[in-house]
This record gives sequence, structure tokens and C-alpha cells, in this order.
Amino acid sequence: MALSEKRMLRINWNVLCMVLGMQICNAFYLPGTYMHTYSTGEEIYAKVNSLTSIETELPFSFYSLPYCQPLNEIKKSAENLGELLMGDEIYNSPYRFRMNINETVFLCIRAALSEHEVKLLKQRTRDLYQVNMMLDNLPAMRYAKKNGLNIQWTGFPVGYTPPNSDNDYVVNHLKFRVLIHEYEGHGVEIIGTGEEGVGVGVVSETDKKKSSGYEIVGFEVEPCSVKHDPEVMSKFHMYDAISSISCSLEHDKSQIIRQGERVAFTYEVEFVKSNIRWPSRWDAYLKMEGARVHWFSILNSLMVIFFLAGIVFVIFLRTVRRDLTRYEELDKETQAQMNEELSGWKLVVGDVFREPGCSKLLCVMVGDGVQITGMAAVTIVFAALGFISPASRGMLLTGMIMLYLFLGTAAGYAGVRLWRTIKGTPEGWKSVAWSIACFFPGIVFIILTFLNFILWGSKSTGAIPISLYFILLSMWFCISVPLTLFGGLLGTRADPIQYPVRTNQIPREIPARKYPSWLLVLGAGTLPFGTLFIELFFILSSIWLGRFYYVFGFLLIVLLLLVIVCAEVSVVLTYMHLCVEDWQWWWKAFFASGSVALYVFLYSISYLVFDLQSLSGSISAILYMGYSLIIAIAIMLSTGTIGFLMSFYFVHYLFSSVKID
Repeated sequence: MALSEKRMLRINWNVLCMVLGMQICNAFYLPGTYMHTYSTGEEIYAKVNSLTSIETELPFSFYSLPYCQPLNEIKKSAENLGELLMGDEIYNSPYRFRMNINETVFLCIRAALSEHEVKLLKQRTRDLYQVNMMLDNLPAMRYAKKNGLNIQWTGFPVGYTPPNSDNDYVVNHLKFRVLIHEYEGHGVEIIGTGEEGVGVGVVSETDKKKSSGYEIVGFEVEPCSVKHDPEVMSKFHMYDAISSISCSLEHDKSQIIRQGERVAFTYEVEFVKSNIRWPSRWDAYLKMEGARVHWFSILNSLMVIFFLAGIVFVIFLRTVRRDLTRYEELDKETQAQMNEELSGWKLVVGDVFREPGCSKLLCVMVGDGVQITGMAAVTIVFAALGFISPASRGMLLTGMIMLYLFLGTAAGYAGVRLWRTIKGTPEGWKSVAWSIACFFPGIVFIILTFLNFILWGSKSTGAIPISLYFILLSMWFCISVPLTLFGGLLGTRADPIQYPVRTNQIPREIPARKYPSWLLVLGAGTLPFGTLFIELFFILSSIWLGRFYYVFGFLLIVLLLLVIVCAEVSVVLTYMHLCVEDWQWWWKAFFASGSVALYVFLYSISYLVFDLQSLSGSISAILYMGYSLIIAIAIMLSTGTIGFLMSFYFVHYLFSSVKID
């Protein structure tokens, strides 16, 4: 009987594991959301996002223009934190699709255009605004040919202005091409046998349920402008079938934007069966162009790393080790005599760990740098592994914000422990922790508030709502600040880093130099920038030109190379300063690698002038410069912290090998 019970328990356990395994396999899918299959004739409604333009970078609501509205009320989709910050406003739309049914449909005819509507349509058309439409979470893709090359865009234009013409024409007819893949699934049923009077689950594969349907794997659109007869169109109702419409390039057959005109909107749908499967449906959007350029950037960075590694190798194994070996082999009298004749880094042994100027600010910036570096590293690793899907809009930004908030503990710990190491006492750690929690977020808050007033004045959807401001402030003071203070408390309880040498009471005079040390510090930033600038071009294009960026594998490699280069540059520069008896190395070690932010900001200005020539208006330029400044400050804190911590370890290791009586 006991054997039978064990056997039944084993069967139940196996069945449970199998069922759980099936559920996990069904639930865990990367990248993107779980697939949705549609049956023939099932209705699907497209959604619309904010109107966007690469000329102004000011998003506006879709329904701010005189477009057709749904039969029911306009409903706003639930949005995450990242979507709200990016200015996304996703609404339902009247565009209806019936699965696998090709049709040409009348949508609506608007009342005569008013003067205000004409002015708005003309302005949006000439600013190259795009309508961003989505079906089953896939953005509408538009293909065009330019100079013999196939170019793909997401969305379609509000209208167009022919060359050498003052007239504008509105896009009022859309030809949709929906790619679908036929799907067949198999199910497994669990049957109870009731063996020996006990219900036992047994998996049976004899009875299989087959479910079939269609998956949407592509969404393409071809926009055109068609002049309809208002009297004929007024007789139709929404979703009435009409005869097929041909798009003409002749201007007299296109719908002009003019006061008093009644614009009719129509569309046609064609479903095309495709061999593309669900996991591959985003490939068309994420095609990686310029792979060779990415690899060239990585190889270029590797050459810089090997060059710097050679210098560090020479410093450690030849210069430092040789000097230390010779120094340690001497007896005390000879060492005392040699100390009078020494030159270079050995002379600053009594000053190298002297407290730097503005030590509190240094601790604050290092703490914030740890927080930003941790946020960037974790985000890029998860994105490279596929956990952040392009189908989940705004999740990248949302994840970064949440990571930054919860990494406040690490920031407080690092900053306060450095403060205790410098001061020798934890006194004043609360002020340091509060400053860490408020320094970088405060700078971002001030810049965003200034930019938000500009966006509010332009009535753009990119403006952060007042309610979201309160949410962000609540998250800041209820999550980040307490965690930073908690990290600071942990930092006070941790053992301070013990200096290997004593500091003299009287500081040593630093010899005069032929050239200012800040010139060398600024020049050092060019090497980390060399590893970053090619990838920076793709990132800026993604942000400002509306292109998808999903090569996080390359970005992860570039991040690792950047960390190595920053560490090597800072160590080499610190050693050079110590060799000329300059013991004030703390801030120079920070800015040796942190100065890369200056070149990133200058490159952003160059990108604005030469690559964003379409960007027009002072408001757009101010927005661009404001966001670029935030990025540059974050890079400075992150790279500066990496360089400083590596230099601190180097100096500590170097002088811990020196014998001092």
C-alpha cells in the first residue's frame, strides 16, 4: 500500500511539473507580448499615437487635426511612465479591419474646413508631421524609393507640398497591406482515471484540440490624396463599402487644403499571407544597418585599449615595480639618504592622501556616478538579453527610472563611505546623503521644468502633465531619498578605507609646470570619446530622427570598452601627475575620464548643425540642447566615477607598497 501511494505521488508530481512547464513555456516569450490569433472576419481596430516631426520635435495629439472620430467615444489607452515622458498619447481610431477580408471602405466626410483648421493642416504639413498608426501593436510601415534606394519609414505624412507650389494637399486615402500568418496550435488534455478510488491526473495525447487562426506579422501603408465628390460621399455611412480608388499624382485630382473644402476620408485593406512567423515580425523594423560600422567602432576601441594597456603595463611592471624593488632592498639609513635625492611620485608620499578641495561635492558626484553607472549597466544587459521589447513602448525609459530610484542605496553607500574615508569620521554624513539624493535629480528637474514651460506654451503633448510631476516628485522623495539615506547609514557602519601612509601636517609645495594641468585633463577625454562617438551617432539618430535602436548587443560591448578606457586613461594621467610631484590628483582623476562629456556635448551640437538640418525653429533647438545637456551631465558623472575609483585603487595600491617609518 505504501509503495502504491509513493507511485501515485510520483505520478501527481510529474503531471504537476509538466503542466507548470507548459504554462511557463506559454507565458515566457521574448521579445514582445504574447501572440494574438484572429479568426476570419474578426474585427480589429487600429490605434493612433501622437503626431511627430523630425523638424520640430514637438508631438501633438492625433485628434488636434480634423480627422474622423470613432463611432463611440474617443478613449485614451493606458500608458506607462516612459510613454508619458516621451509625449506619447495613444487613442483608439475609427479604422476598422476585418481579418482576411479585403475591402474598400468609406470612413467619414468632414464639415467645411474653417480658417483655423486650414492654418493648422498647412502648418503640420509643411513641418513634415507624421501620423503614427498601430495595428496589433505593430507600427504602420511605409516604403518609398529615393535615388534608386528603398527607404522605410514608420507612419505616413499628414499631407504634402509639391515642389515649386504654394498649395498643400492632405492625405485622405490610405491603402493598407496587412501581412498575416496562418497559425495552427495543438493542445494537451489532462484526464482523471480514478485508479484505486483515487483521482490521478494522467496526460493523454490521444485527444488533441486543434485551434487555428491568423497572426498579424506585418502592417504596411501607402498614403495618397484623392479629391472625392462631396455630394456623392455624403450619402455613405461609416464603414460602407465603396468602389476601389486609384491614387493619382495629378494635382487636380488630389484633395487641396483650402477653406470651405469638405474632406472625405477613405481607406482600403488588403490581407496578404506571409511566411513570416510571430517571433520575427519585428525584424522589418529592427533591421540593423551599418553593421560593419559598429564592428569598425569596436575594433577602433580595442586598438585604443591595447595602446593604453601597454602604457599601464609599462608603468606597473617596469617603472613602479622596479622602483619599489630597489627602494625596499635598501636599508633604513640608505633609504633616509635616498629620500633626500628622490624625485617623482615617491616625494609626495606625505601628501598624496591629503583631503581634496570641495571634498563633499566630490563624494556627492561619485555617489551619483555609481547610481547612473549601475542603472545604465543593468538596463543595457537586460536589453541585450531581449527582456526589453520594442513592442513594449516606454518600458526602456520606465525601467531606467525605476532602476535609478532603487539604486539610491548603492549611491548613498559609496558617497558616504568615501566621505568617511576622507574625513576619518562619519560626522556630517546625512548632509552628504541628502545632497547625493538631490544633486543629479535636481539638475534634471530644473532643466525639464524649463523645457516643460516651453512645451506648455506650444500646446504639445510632449509637455509633462502636472499630475505626472507630482508622481515623479513622490517617487523621488518616497523611494530614492529614503533608500539613499539608508545606503548612507550602511556606509557609516562600514569600515573606512585605511590609508597606507600618514599625511604630513604641512602640505608640500607643487612645482611650477610649463603647461596647465587642466589641458592634459581635457585632452584625456578624447580617448574615451573615440570609443563612443560612432555608437553615439546611432543613438542620436534613434532619438531625434524617429529610428528604432535595438542593437543593444553592440551597445553592451561599447559600454564595457568605455569602462576599460576610462579606467586606463585616469590611471595613466594620475601617475603622470604624481611623477611631477602634483599630489592634487583627486579631481584630476575624476575629470580625466569625465571630460568625455564635454566632447559628447560638442558632438551633439555638431549633430544638430550638420545632421539635423531639417530641425527648424528656436524652440526645437532649445529642446534639443536641453536634453543633450542632461545626457552630457549623466555621462560626466558616470565616466568620472569610473576613472576616480580606479585611480583611487591605483594610488592606494602604489603607496601601500612603500615602507614608511
